[in-house]
Amino acid sequence: MNWLKKVVYVLCLVAMMAVVSGCEDNEGAGEKLGKQFDQAMEQAKDKADEMSDQAKDAYEDAKDKAKEALDN
Repeated sequence: MNWLKKVVYVLCLVAMMAVVSGCEDNEGAGEKLGKQFDQAMEQAKDKADEMSDQAKDAYEDAKDKAKEALDN
């Protein structure tokens, strides 16, 4: 899961650089697309973080149950 976070961060960085390099007062199709891309990348990052947390919780639960089973 760690590599997925790195990929998401790199893509977010690339998207931010694209937005910054294209800053103008008027929003064209490219700017709108860039904003949508940024939002999608942020959502993907949030989902990856959520999945990572769920996996950690599941691991901890399984570890606790295994320890409990061995103790009995």
